[in-house]
Amino acid sequence: MISFLGLCIENFIKVLKYIFGGNVKYGSVIARAAMISYDSLPIALSIVFIAAVVIALQVSKQFLMSGAESYVGGFLAVALVRELAPGFAALAISARAGTAISAEIANMKVTSQVDALKTLKVEPVGYYFTPRILAGAVTVPMVVILAELFGVLGGMIISYFTIGLHPNRYMSSVWLWLNTRDIYISIFKGFLFGVTIPLVCATQGYKTKGGAKGVGISTTKAAIKSTVFLLLVDLIVTFLFYVV
Repeated sequence: MISFLGLCIENFIKVLKYIFGGNVKYGSVIARAAMISYDSLPIALSIVFIAAVVIALQVSKQFLMSGAESYVGGFLAVALVRELAPGFAALAISARAGTAISAEIANMKVTSQVDALKTLKVEPVGYYFTPRILAGAVTVPMVVILAELFGVLGGMIISYFTIGLHPNRYMSSVWLWLNTRDIYISIFKGFLFGVTIPLVCATQGYKTKGGAKGVGISTTKAAIKSTVFLLLVDLIVTFLFYVV
């Protein structure tokens, strides 16, 4: 993992050089944005919505028994914005788009398309990685914001039907508990996740050797490593902004 992290950092530096060299084709970035975030949007929103509904089911009656049912919305909003929505949305995108990125680049590697780029004096890391990383950095925070909205909406619906909590009381507690700072931090998490997913998965794909079997192995490793690195990034950001 340590050596892989070093390889990711090395590739990220190459991407930055490629960007500042003015070589980015923004049409390719838009196409990758559709593949990374737009295609992953249904599954990401569904997961966060269901998670919010489950949490609301778990806590609403407990809050009602203690006379604190008005705070269901605030509790759920804080949990979603600080942790659940960014984390679940990023994991969904990693499972849907990250593995596709790894498989795509791994296939290019084993079919010598990477070597063909080198003969044309084009930096393969910059050419393949940059559009995907830029697309993830821009669009994953948007998915996170939508996931938060869907999660809060899901909690409001289930609170109304389980304990009869009026939407006005629910939303009042959301605005009472939720901080603008929390929203900014969740967007920042989305940005970091949007960089981490394509960087880790593309790096793993770029390491592929051994034909079709190697592509399968690389895709599996990309799914595992991207999950681990997403959790580490989440841990670091949470520690820096909420503990230190």
